[in-house]
Amino acid sequence: MRELRDKADGETVKDLISFLEKRIDAEVKVVGGKITINEENAPSKAYLRVLIRKFLHQVELKEDFRVISSKENVFTIKERKKAREE
Repeated sequence: MRELRDKADGETVKDLISFLEKRIDAEVKVVGGKITINEENAPSKAYLRVLIRKFLHQVELKEDFRVISSKENVFTIKERKKAREE
């Protein structure tokens, strides 16, 4: 999340949280640079990943960032490594 916050404007993370909350009807939090969904009936991990990728596509950041899932319903957004041009 820190990388997303640094690269994009500060509103992007807030927009992502709002985007997720509207679609999954669950509370979404940012804790320690990670997105966490604390809900017993949270959607599947695969669906959450698709939603985050969809958001990145909508704000035209899909080429710059990737979604990594670490624990159950915990996701990290990392900047993609750019290929070196020689």
